[in-house]
Amino acid sequence: MKKKTILVVSGGTSSEREVSLKSGRACSNAIKNLNYKVLNFDPAKEDFKKIKNYNVDIIFNALHGRDGEDGIAQSYFEYFKIPYTHSGILSSMNSMDKIISKRAFKINKIRTPEYIELNIINYHDVLKKKTLHSSLFYPLVLKPTNEGSSIGVNICKNFIELKKNVNKLIKKYKTLIIENFIGGQEIQVAVINEKSLGAIELKPKRKFYDYKAKYSKSANTEHLMPANLSKKKYKEVLVLAKKAHKALKCRGVTRSDFKFKDNKFYLLEINTQPGMTSLSLVPEIANYAGFSFKNLIKVIIDDASINR
Repeated sequence: MKKKTILVVSGGTSSEREVSLKSGRACSNAIKNLNYKVLNFDPAKEDFKKIKNYNVDIIFNALHGRDGEDGIAQSYFEYFKIPYTHSGILSSMNSMDKIISKRAFKINKIRTPEYIELNIINYHDVLKKKTLHSSLFYPLVLKPTNEGSSIGVNICKNFIELKKNVNKLIKKYKTLIIENFIGGQEIQVAVINEKSLGAIELKPKRKFYDYKAKYSKSANTEHLMPANLSKKKYKEVLVLAKKAHKALKCRGVTRSDFKFKDNKFYLLEINTQPGMTSLSLVPEIANYAGFSFKNLIKVIIDDASINR
């Protein structure tokens, strides 16, 4: 039998480019070990349209952030009718947009921090009033609505800090979200093919689980697998992550990020293209559930399709 050829798409032009390249390298090595032929594609070096010139059987999407996680890349894969991994166009777009995904969480009765939306049109009025919605309390989290890996996230202790950071971010991102900061435990859950694999707890040494805490060994973030929860609460968060995965019609693998405080889970966001680096959480959770990294990649590949 002829070997299947898999195109690993990684890199790209988003602020998560370096992480995506690391994910791409790790996935390429695993795919080679699975005895597939591997080709690599970087949208920063070649236009997505050039994918049609590659004679491949499957696309393994290892992109993170804008243009890779928001439905753009997926629209090209669908147009060229090449089976691909992870979520489809609409679910990727809706999951990446923190406002749309929060609405979906609320409709499906999944608790999420209270929030308001700031945009390039209304932000002057909001800042002028100095008082925000009655359900919001300092410290507040300010972040772009469509970034990943905690890029652009600021924790604001008062109005002065909030105003300074809004003015810094609004021109670049156009739309921001302000939400209540939830303390407590950092809990993250991996779901694959609508099955929850497990929940990990993170104990960052930094102020919160930011970009450095996620991707730098020197940050010394402690990982507890399984998460330090009662059996009842552990089961509950697995159900919530599966519910979020289904609510946004995700496919393949996702990672849902929760905070656990006062015996309640708050879903912060869902990631349709979670990291696949040596420090990434999904491979760690999968390993505890009995999946080697190679087996995890095989399960993801086997799910590849079009019309996702």
